[in-house]
Amino acid sequence: MKSGITRFIFVIAALLAINVLSGFLFFRVDLTEEKRYTLSDATRNLLTDLDNNVHVSVYLTGDLPPGFKRLENAARETLEEFQARAGSNLTYRFIDPTAIVNEKEKVQLIERLAERGVTPTNLFANEGGKRTEKLIFPGALVSYKGKESAVLLLKGNKAASPEEQLNQSYEGVEFQLASAIRRLTQTEGNRRKVGLIFGNTQVPPSRFSDLLASIQENYDLYFVDLSKPGPIQGIDAILVPKPEQPFSEDDKFKIDQFVVNGGRALFFVEGQRVDSVGAEGTFAQPLSLNLDDLFFRWGVRVNQDIIKDLSSAPIPLNVGNMGDKPNIQLVPWRFYPIINNFGASPIVRNLDALYSRFVSTLDTVRAPGIRKTPLLMTSPYTKILKAPAVVAYNEARQQPDPATYDGGIRMVGCLLEGRFRSIYASRILPGDPRAAAFKAEGEPSRVIVCSDGDLIVNDVNYRQNVPYPLGYDRFTRNTFANKDFALNAIDYLVDPEGVISARARQVTIRPLDKIRLNTERLQWQLLNLLGPVALVGLVGLVWQTVRRRRYGRG
Repeated sequence: MKSGITRFIFVIAALLAINVLSGFLFFRVDLTEEKRYTLSDATRNLLTDLDNNVHVSVYLTGDLPPGFKRLENAARETLEEFQARAGSNLTYRFIDPTAIVNEKEKVQLIERLAERGVTPTNLFANEGGKRTEKLIFPGALVSYKGKESAVLLLKGNKAASPEEQLNQSYEGVEFQLASAIRRLTQTEGNRRKVGLIFGNTQVPPSRFSDLLASIQENYDLYFVDLSKPGPIQGIDAILVPKPEQPFSEDDKFKIDQFVVNGGRALFFVEGQRVDSVGAEGTFAQPLSLNLDDLFFRWGVRVNQDIIKDLSSAPIPLNVGNMGDKPNIQLVPWRFYPIINNFGASPIVRNLDALYSRFVSTLDTVRAPGIRKTPLLMTSPYTKILKAPAVVAYNEARQQPDPATYDGGIRMVGCLLEGRFRSIYASRILPGDPRAAAFKAEGEPSRVIVCSDGDLIVNDVNYRQNVPYPLGYDRFTRNTFANKDFALNAIDYLVDPEGVISARARQVTIRPLDKIRLNTERLQWQLLNLLGPVALVGLVGLVWQTVRRRRYGRG
């Protein structure tokens, strides 16, 4: 009897001690195979350093289908982990806009969400033979010190199945939320610097406005004038947008030394130029930017050609007359490839398709010490035309022969990582004024080369004189992921171990066997219904048997 009382007192004391210690010690154990509940180091550091309250309002909740319910649970679980790391500096709540009783308040909230980019999604279903429609809001608003940033939780490749797209969205929850928090909480002292080399492009500033405005949300943006004396300094990464004029040797030397000294660079260049488009079309002319030897030393070559791809965007074309009026139809324009084939990198993981125009091919060449990762690739059905080449609209009217599109998958974007060696290594003499600061090989760095300058060029609504979002196709009214790609690329170049590392998360879909589910439904339902009850009864029976044997002898 005394031993039983002692054991009882010991258990109570142990429970009290555990509860007291839990107030001072905190830990969680992630037992999942993919470590889906483990935050990246960059996210943990971001949350630990919060100096004020961050509030997250999630609008994906309520009566949802299973796939969206899983996405809601992912957001909830991620925010729980965020709160465990940030403590009282992070709060959150889930709001169902459709459940708001006051109609005026509901409309105001929906309009406010739409203004900030959280657009609703219509879900259709058949319930009891009736077609039902439900409006859901797969997004959130993050608030910090009076500032607000929208988060889209439903992200992914639209060409994937609905289940795959929802799983891609599931994988991206941490990145989307952490990116919004970083965007709001960055201070002037800890922002990285991005330099824009603008002197060699003829594209008007309005055509780059959306990308530049988006870059400025996360980085300090500077304009780099290569004509000024001295090296490129005080910049973490440079962006070279659609150059159309060749670089001088002095300009190229500055870029070479910037990269050799550990600077990062992102190039959107082309091997050909389509100067103007007339009523019948035009020619693609070879374009030389005087960067060939620099790229070759780094491990890539931009070819002077143009890609035709059966996976392409449409353009409006007069295909004939309808009565006395022209018949304008959208027809595929094979010189505008849709890029939806990506390599293995956090930059392009789960990325939606990109919209491109007049793209050149990109080849890799041997470069010791440089690791090459393909990022962007065409479809397998391509035809490569060497410049100069005819770019004629009449071709859009013709039915293409797939057998002639035998160029295969061609790379149009590549990531280069390693220690870059200068192309001037044996060309700078001791008496050269540049010799004092010259380096033949320096710090590890990263470079991305894309063979289409139009990837980062947005269209403009000339009637209202306002730019369209980058990646928006005004003919189909689809928004492609061009801006996401450019921002991800800059994030990775500047800090590959930063928040961008959360994009590497992978959660495996483990679908049920639908055939077995149909044939064995009843037995699995009975097992789930009666199994727990039987287990509890069995444990109780064993416990009673042990008690009778132990205490019956006494």
